[in-house]
Amino acid sequence: MSVLKWGLTGLTGLTGLTGLLALVLLAVLAGQMGLLQGHAPSGLGLKDSRFMAPSSTDNSVSSQAGLWPHHPRREAAAIAPLPLVGDGPATMQRLHDTVAAMPGARIVSFDGDYLRAEFTTPWMKFTDDAEFWLDRAAGAVQVRSASRLGRSDLGANRRRVELIRARLRRD
Repeated sequence: MSVLKWGLTGLTGLTGLTGLLALVLLAVLAGQMGLLQGHAPSGLGLKDSRFMAPSSTDNSVSSQAGLWPHHPRREAAAIAPLPLVGDGPATMQRLHDTVAAMPGARIVSFDGDYLRAEFTTPWMKFTDDAEFWLDRAAGAVQVRSASRLGRSDLGANRRRVELIRARLRRD
């Protein structure tokens, strides 16, 4: 009886592992097919010198989060704007070149004062939208970066913006 019991437990464990592996492979396949990319929000860009509000979930950062005083994630989404390195146009060109060289990055638009990019993960193809605007009045580059899908990005947008900040200072 104990051998039969052990055998069934082992079989159940193996079936569970096989099911988990199948689920992971299915998720990766869905990502590779582009089913997890989502769509860019319609509110991207500047309106009255403002980006759209941060996401209502834990998957975005914005240097303009403080402009939305009643937003539930205002404090959690806050991040400092990027400092100018030299003058504004030179900073934006360096920013363009820095972003363009990053893995998974695609420049969507760049007009000198505004840069929009998409960052796509290699396996699952999750896509994040990033925006950068030369705020001449503040003497800084305002930034917003947000995931299109999911409730949490596990800090990916914040890490990316801080990596860009470090590379701008270094280069």
